[in-house]
Amino acid sequence: MKKFLFLFLATFLIVSFSEAQTRNSEAGPNTGPAPDYSDLQYWAASPFKEDTSDKIPDFLKDEIRNTRADVFFIHPTSYFGEEKTSPWNADLRDTVVNSTTDNLSILMQTTVFNGSCRVFAPRYRQGNMEAFYVFDTPEAKTAFNLAYQDVKTAFQYYLKNYNKNRPIIIASHSQGSLHAIRLLQEFFDGKPLQKQLVCAYVVGYPIESNAFKKLPLGEKPDQTGCFVGWCTYAKGELPKGISAAKKNAFCVNPLTWTTSEQWSSPELHRGIMFGFESVVPHTVGAGIEPTTKVLWIETPVVLDEKKGPIKNYHVYDYNLFWMNIRQNVKDRIDAFYLRNSNP
Repeated sequence: MKKFLFLFLATFLIVSFSEAQTRNSEAGPNTGPAPDYSDLQYWAASPFKEDTSDKIPDFLKDEIRNTRADVFFIHPTSYFGEEKTSPWNADLRDTVVNSTTDNLSILMQTTVFNGSCRVFAPRYRQGNMEAFYVFDTPEAKTAFNLAYQDVKTAFQYYLKNYNKNRPIIIASHSQGSLHAIRLLQEFFDGKPLQKQLVCAYVVGYPIESNAFKKLPLGEKPDQTGCFVGWCTYAKGELPKGISAAKKNAFCVNPLTWTTSEQWSSPELHRGIMFGFESVVPHTVGAGIEPTTKVLWIETPVVLDEKKGPIKNYHVYDYNLFWMNIRQNVKDRIDAFYLRNSNP
């Protein structure tokens, strides 16, 4: 378990929003061939091949699955080019990056949706994690633009070939949420496709208050055609970067699926997922910090045994609420079909 949690932390760690960091812009050029999404090797998860998104934990082996919607999941950073000369974007032929994506983000995050959804998750030429350290430089912007273009191309391929007017969930984490915001703006916000949107789970990345014009924040657990999101910190932690950017003020409490700032009891908590082996329920209390709108939590569970109590729970944004998310996905899909009078 210690080994797993250490690897999990190392894999999903991105630049902390509470620290200002700099780095020389000496990275190598963007490399690697463009993906061809008609080839299933360019999908980390697809219902048309066997992959880690198919896995069901033993404690859910008797669950009735009904995949009446699709989730398009944009995975977080799994490319860590630590050398200054490392390329700005991942090469999709990199087996280490692909394995990291498959065995961590796809296994531990996208599986939360597989009780109610067909799962689609494209591989994309993600930006080097180092690009977050120089986020406003031309090189970093180019890297993230290239990554988004892959995501957009994958989504267009999905729409044309796979969707067939099925309800859609957009889900993401960290760097994936950076791209999800753009995808929602371009394809859903005030567009006809918004009618097919069950919900967008835009997690682990601050969402600016002016991000969307027509797409509403989800403020009820059965609301559809909306978005939700949160960034998780220990109760009492006020990260400087987020404190300075109070316009990033969207947060939904995943214990109540509302924007209420009232503290939520662990009684509402359905379970933290550990290593795909088990869940531990009733161990997380949560509330929205009123000034910065980050999600504060309290838990007696030590998630990183090496470090002990931690302040930034970014890497655990999904795992902390795995069972709450799984139930909410089902509830929103039920509500979507009810409202649209479909069988």
